[in-house]
Amino acid sequence: MTTALVADEEKAAFWSGAVSRTLVPVEVLPLTGRPFDGLVESHRLGYVRISTLEADAARVSRTADLIARAPHSEPQVGVGVQVAGRAVLEQDGRRAEALPGGLVLYDTARPYAVDYPERFRTHLVHLPRRLLGVPERDLRHAIGAAVSGRDGCGPVLAPFLGVLAASAHSLPAPVGDRLAGSVADLVSALVAQLAEGRSADRPDNPNGHLVRRVREYIDRRLGDPELTPERIAQAHHISVRYLHRLFEHEGVTVSRLVQQRRLEACARELGRRGRTAPTVSAVAQRWGFVNPAHFSRTFRAAYGVSPREWSARRADDPG
Repeated sequence: MTTALVADEEKAAFWSGAVSRTLVPVEVLPLTGRPFDGLVESHRLGYVRISTLEADAARVSRTADLIARAPHSEPQVGVGVQVAGRAVLEQDGRRAEALPGGLVLYDTARPYAVDYPERFRTHLVHLPRRLLGVPERDLRHAIGAAVSGRDGCGPVLAPFLGVLAASAHSLPAPVGDRLAGSVADLVSALVAQLAEGRSADRPDNPNGHLVRRVREYIDRRLGDPELTPERIAQAHHISVRYLHRLFEHEGVTVSRLVQQRRLEACARELGRRGRTAPTVSAVAQRWGFVNPAHFSRTFRAAYGVSPREWSARRADDPG
């Protein structure tokens, strides 16, 4: 646990250092002329770092220079859960505001800044980007966005992360490991929600609402080995040819999307640490792969290692 309390404007840099050591290197600029006061409290649950920040109005920036100073640091995805005050996130040319109860999503591998115009309290959750199992394209669509506490994943994710932040200090390590997997699943769902929403809003994709429905249908039925383009088209009362035309704007074919989402689900499940890890064949079957040998070849092609090696590396990974 890291705790720092400062009550002097000249020591705002000390609070910045505490945040940098706890999360990722950042710069903090106070936004008032009064003495600066801030608090940082942080805990680790498996591979998830969950922190609570409370401070006076400030701008928190992660610059390109700070990123360049640590070229080998692992990219993290961050979720900010606003408890009090406002947060205004800027990343990749996007600007998003979160009110109390809302969420913002950002990527630590690229520059960003968050303005907190008044005294604020926020929970920040950081986890390795590689463990989300989401396509890079989806993540780029999703970052720099805000979600209210009433829409999409907001009513589920925000309260869950708030409770987790409050109780993290008292959770045994095995429980924390399991909860880290739940955090990864929920953040993955948030990325998918934001990415699909932006895909639907693109002017070059007038059928975005139908694409979103198809994607949701696929995600709900990944365990069905008969999830084919023919079955998907029939369920949506369209031809297979029209289904393929819909995905011309998505940068992936329907069959490839199904395989990709299945592999991501398998990678997440095989990557969870626990006393009773599932077998590779059981995970493959649960997510729609009928042939174990085909699954192993496909997994290795996507991740560079076999499913067993992936599972072993995640089990040995300290977080």
